[in-house]
Amino acid sequence: MAETERSERRLRPAPLLFEPAEAASDPEHFFDLESMEDPRELLARSTELALAFRAATDRAVEFQAVAAAQLADPRRFDRLTAVDIAARADWTEDYAKKMIEFGRDLLRTGGPAKDE
Repeated sequence: MAETERSERRLRPAPLLFEPAEAASDPEHFFDLESMEDPRELLARSTELALAFRAATDRAVEFQAVAAAQLADPRRFDRLTAVDIAARADWTEDYAKKMIEFGRDLLRTGGPAKDE
């Protein structure tokens, strides 16, 4: 994905805000979407949330990769193997190896992208 495309996507989503305390007691409650009656408004807000969750997922995965790379760093006296990292993150060993490499790439280029 091009850097410009990545930056634009990060700027578009609505911020994820915590849900009010009453949300915990009502399993049907989800960011107040259930109370919206106008389908246009519902589509707009649910789309904003979907984009925000995707952006949050992308960011979290980048941080997972950086952490995996740091844990696998051969300079660490307590470094972990890909098998150990996979077990901690509930990944397969192959996926852990890919994430370690992705994290190393991110670290070489300055780490996860900063939101602006």
